[in-house]
Amino acid sequence: MTIIVLRLGHRIVRDKRITTHVCLAARALGADGVILSGEKDSSVISSVEKIIERWGGKFSIEYERNWRKIIKDKKEKGWDIIHLTMYGERIQDKIQSIRNSGKDKLIIVGGEKVPFEVYEEANYNIAVTNQPHSEVAALSICLHEIFEGKELDKEFEGGHIKLEPSERSKKIINLP
Repeated sequence: MTIIVLRLGHRIVRDKRITTHVCLAARALGADGVILSGEKDSSVISSVEKIIERWGGKFSIEYERNWRKIIKDKKEKGWDIIHLTMYGERIQDKIQSIRNSGKDKLIIVGGEKVPFEVYEEANYNIAVTNQPHSEVAALSICLHEIFEGKELDKEFEGGHIKLEPSERSKKIINLP
């Protein structure tokens, strides 16, 4: 199963840090890539590419202005379109269906106000809680639920550094 995150409505001035965190959470928690839409922000893309190079793993990041094209393409290919929104149905009520579909997944997280069209096009409008919260939190919980916690043991190959778990100190291992 392939999972791609579509970050809608990125705004350079307002969203640089949060969009970077969406990308980092997506990578660390098992997604295969992120597509940024909204304002093109080469610095976010460059920052994430440096993380991938340094820490390893197979992960892609790209920019596409036309988010409708991305959704249409994935729907035509039979992907599940999952829109994360606090206005959606409870994840605990829909996660079995999402997990068991066997389909690749496009997970949509918004920045600015999400157009109603996204709600209409999604197979699932999912809420991790019906209270105000961060898109990073929503994405993290969604990925954790999809993978049933197995993403926490994911290995990232091809990097230059790795952390060794430690109770009280930083143990960074430089890889060959």
